[in-house]
Formats: sequence, structure tokens, C-alpha cells
Amino acid sequence: MRRFVSRILIALALSACVLPAQATIKVLATTADWGALVKELAGDKADIYVATNAFQDVHRVDAKPSLVARARSADLVVATGAELEIGWLPVLLQESGNRRIQPGSPGYFEAAAQLHLLEVPSQVDRSLGDIHPQGNPHVQLDPNNIAAVARALTQRLIQVDSADAATYSVRGADFQARWQQAAAKWAAQAAPLKGIKVVVIHRDQVYLCNWLGMVEVAAIEPKPGVPPSAGYLVQLVTKLSANPAKIILRSAYSDPKAADWLSQHIHIPVVLLPGSVGGTSEAKDLFGLFQDTVDRLLAAIK
Repeated sequence: MRRFVSRILIALALSACVLPAQATIKVLATTADWGALVKELAGDKADIYVATNAFQDVHRVDAKPSLVARARSADLVVATGAELEIGWLPVLLQESGNRRIQPGSPGYFEAAAQLHLLEVPSQVDRSLGDIHPQGNPHVQLDPNNIAAVARALTQRLIQVDSADAATYSVRGADFQARWQQAAAKWAAQAAPLKGIKVVVIHRDQVYLCNWLGMVEVAAIEPKPGVPPSAGYLVQLVTKLSANPAKIILRSAYSDPKAADWLSQHIHIPVVLLPGSVGGTSEAKDLFGLFQDTVDRLLAAIK
């Protein structure tokens, strides 16, 4: 009997040796972009759960019990911040009862806090629409922002999981090298886009336009987060007839109806952009997100 038990224990020990390495930390990312970035920086050291996808409006998400459960067990929350998730993330954090991930703790990380935000309002008035007091929070569509967030997030991973500090340092440096090379390539490819006049739907393309030098001449939403009326769309037709744009930009999660109507009346194409990782079949990761965005924009202006 003793020999039999010994053989079982030896077999279990040997099987444990060949099991894949277990993730060290549990990460809850509010968007697919930050989930993809954590994957780049942490690899199999992190068990990553993404709260939303590219076809959802991140402003409007339900703090479902399944998300609360994920937050309850998380070691690190990676959010955009600047009040992008203000409608649901504070509720999620409170309901989780998890002290590790509360704002101000090492387990709570905001990407926007690492950046200089565009469109910081001089006054905050809800009559002006969905205004964010700290600035425009749609920061993920500028590769320079991704690089800055990656540097800060690498350090935060080291702080939260010091046992794997060497892994995060190596992966962080490798990501920065590959990212800078790719960003230089995208900038060169996108040179023909500089000065192109565009129409946007929501204020989610601001950083993309700023990076590529595209000029926004109109927005389909009369105020951020406010759907356009029929009368407003007619006014847009008049405005854009006098000051024509080249393309209309639409993110994967946006309702296409108003953009398609406007396209038919001013005779310019709507360009569907991924907007976030997973928004198109080509945007499988952060590198694919930017390459596909540039490719689609260039194809539209030919």
C-alpha cells in the first residue's frame, strides 16, 4: 500500500512539472486596447479579463454581477480614466469590496493620468453634451499615447507583482522597441492623409486626427453624446456643400444610420474604422489596430 501511495505521489509531482506556468496576477481591463497592452507587457504572467468590446459604447456599460465578480478577485484594474467609464466603473469598484483596486491604490491604474489630454473644457456645463472635465478621454488612437501608457503600466505591473519584475522589464523594453519601429512605419505610410478634411460622428477620433494631421470640419453629433436631429443633418449638408470633406469616419461601435444618410447626400464615403482592438477582423491586437486604421483611411482617399 505504501509503495502504491508513493508511486501516486511521484506521478503527481512529475505531472506538475510539465503543467504550463500559472498566471501570477489577475487583471481587469475596461477596454480591449488596455487588455491587449497588458498582454504585450505581461504575457502569461497575467490572467486578463476585458470588461467591454469594440462594438460597445464604453460610456454606457452595465455593472453586471459577472463584472463585479471579476473585480472582486482582481489584483489590478486598468482603465482609461478621465471619466470615460464614470457611468459604471465606480459602481463596479464599490460593489466589489476589493481594497486592492480602489482609486489611489497600486491596483488601480488610469491610462489618461499618464497623458496630456486634448479638448480640456474651460467650463463644464451638461447642456453642452457629454463633456469630460479633464479632457477628451478617447486617447487610444495615437501611438504616442500607447507608448507613454505602456511605460507607466510596466512600472505599475512591477509594483503590483515585484516577484516578476524582470519579466515586465524585459517585455516592456521589447514592446517599446517594436512599437517605435511600427509607429514610424505608420507615420510614413499615412503621410498622404495630412490635411485631409474629415467628418466625425462622436469626439472619439480627435487623437487620431491630431496624430495624422487630418482636419475635422464637422461632427454628426451636434453635441458630444447627443444624436443628431433631422434638421441638424440638413444643416450639415448645407455646411459641407460649402466646405467639402473627403471622408466620414465611423468607429465600429457607432450607429451607422446618420453617417450613411449624410454620405448619400454629400457624396463622400463612410470609412469604417476599428476604433479599438477587435473592431475589425484585422485589428486583432494593438499593432493590427493601427495598421488596419491607416490602411482603411488610405484606401478611402484613393
